[in-house]
Amino acid sequence: MEKDIYKQDAPCSSQVETSLHTPSRAMTMKQTTGILLFATGVSAFYAGNINYVSPSLRHPSLGISIPKVAARTYESISWKPEQLNFTHGVASGDPYDDSVILWTRAAPTMDNDHSNTTVSGTTGLFSHETEEFVFFSKSKVCVDWKIATDEKFEEVADEGRVWTSSDIDFTVKVEAKKLCPFTTYYYQFNICDSYNKSPVGRTKTLPARGKKVPSDIELAVYSCSNYPQGFFSVFGNTVRKDSVDFIVFLGDYIYEFQNGQYGWGDALGRIPQPDRVTYTLYDYRRRIATYRTDLDLVANHMKFPWIQVWDDHEVADNTWRDGSSFLQNNEDSFISDGGVSTDSRKANAVRAYFEWMPIRQVDMDDGLRIWRNFEFGDLFDLIMLDTRQYDRSITNLYTNTGYIKHISNDTSRSLMGPRQEAWFYRTLKESSQRGTKWRLIGNQIIFSQLIVTKDRNLPYDYDAWDGYVANRNRTFATLYENSINNNIMLAGDSHASWASDLVWLDKPIELGEEYDPITGRGAIGVEFAVSAVSSPSPLGQNVTMAETETDNNLLTTFNKELQWADLYYRGYTELCVGYEGVTARFYGAPDIRTRNGFEVSLANFTVKDGENRLQRYGEEMVASVDGKVEFGSLQRGETVTKNLTYDTEEKRWFVFGE
Repeated sequence: MEKDIYKQDAPCSSQVETSLHTPSRAMTMKQTTGILLFATGVSAFYAGNINYVSPSLRHPSLGISIPKVAARTYESISWKPEQLNFTHGVASGDPYDDSVILWTRAAPTMDNDHSNTTVSGTTGLFSHETEEFVFFSKSKVCVDWKIATDEKFEEVADEGRVWTSSDIDFTVKVEAKKLCPFTTYYYQFNICDSYNKSPVGRTKTLPARGKKVPSDIELAVYSCSNYPQGFFSVFGNTVRKDSVDFIVFLGDYIYEFQNGQYGWGDALGRIPQPDRVTYTLYDYRRRIATYRTDLDLVANHMKFPWIQVWDDHEVADNTWRDGSSFLQNNEDSFISDGGVSTDSRKANAVRAYFEWMPIRQVDMDDGLRIWRNFEFGDLFDLIMLDTRQYDRSITNLYTNTGYIKHISNDTSRSLMGPRQEAWFYRTLKESSQRGTKWRLIGNQIIFSQLIVTKDRNLPYDYDAWDGYVANRNRTFATLYENSINNNIMLAGDSHASWASDLVWLDKPIELGEEYDPITGRGAIGVEFAVSAVSSPSPLGQNVTMAETETDNNLLTTFNKELQWADLYYRGYTELCVGYEGVTARFYGAPDIRTRNGFEVSLANFTVKDGENRLQRYGEEMVASVDGKVEFGSLQRGETVTKNLTYDTEEKRWFVFGE
């Protein structure tokens, strides 16, 4: 009986009962429209668009005043259908077992709304007329949407009508409900009463909470997409292969820098807009919109539901609770950065991110909570953390490295803040107590200790967990003391690929056997760190393969739990999650300077249920194909570089460079 709910061709009963496409229901809808408007006012159509709501349920002031928007647009003429376009495709995200978020943008222009009055607090809320270049803010856009189990939309599960306006940059975000678990759906938007339609998107719901999952689940894990550095072809590779069910994005969706500060886009025709460091609401809207012109990113959003979180660059480099590398809450910083405070900059960035991303409104205590949990049946929980923006203690700001080194093990330091920490540890324990097989933890930065000197005196990055040792120890203590097994830490940010046993190197003796790097016994899980979509290697943008070999080898030599490291390739990782084990497939992009479908299979690793370590083969090697990898440094294994490349577009193999 349990498996019946997974039938792809059988809509839930609620879909049949509530579809507006049945004649009687459609007629009823038309007859009652006037009554609805009379009873509730036009505000109902605005309220259906989630983007008018505050990112924080407990801070409604961060949202848009719907009554004021409705009053301003009451006598205005809507945009004509032929004046509007779906400028940035469609997207879906934050799937549950019975609902999913759908997104689009229906606008009269590719440019973004220039008004910053929504968050500046310097003028009356939404009196856009104070800025003469916002001349169209009185006109609204009417958008219909629908979601169905078939591409022809003959079996409609849910649908609705909403309005949007310049107040939210003409974005549309709705929650499609009444859906069946673990089912593929198709969705589309169209301008009301017209044939102006968006592309058709595809999405999928999660398996039913607590229930058996009928098949393995495939995830693609990405991080760090830098527009001027190169093309986002690896987003398109999963689309062309159609190889996964869901996308997990670990942050750095955009970078805040001016062209030339972290990549020159001139030669590629990829100059980030606006061509300046981002501070204002318009800046962040425009920057995200520019990134969303990459065709492979657009295609990926259209094909798969995303579960995502931000890193630091969605706001600024090396952010923490009260500042970032180049913007602090002090008078000198305020003056030198043009009168922008840390809090106002975060508010601008969060507002734009919330408008443009297919994410839910989380029940939270402030406007920054993005940490949340997704339950994939009883197979695994995906716990998404925020180790950057929420309540992080001061980090390495480049000018205070010695100070951070001195306090890195201070017990008061936290990457997450006390509320998120408590939630994280509670979620881990509850997941294990429910009998959920795996715990996948999506965080932004490298969790494992990484040492880069022989005397073990210098960590790889104090901006990662190595700068918050006590917080890491509290996490390890939660796992070991509660016997929480099958943990997989996912990390981005480093622009490199890593595979490591998850080990508390300073673990108290009473918590179990000492870690054995040969067999992996004594570990409590594994860590897979994914490379960047296009951001440069930590060794530099123009580093060669040969130049990375020395550093790859040093890292695996100095860090016994680190089983594989590759600092050269840009790329992504696919995870296959099943009850018996999890397999990680690492892919590299041999060329990001052109748009192409090329990828190289770098390495494969497996974790077996209950083993809490990378699976060993033969002479205790961890690579799952003859103890060999394509590139990087492999503990007790062999690197055999063949440059054998698969073209996901033409479906052919070739040797790159020949």
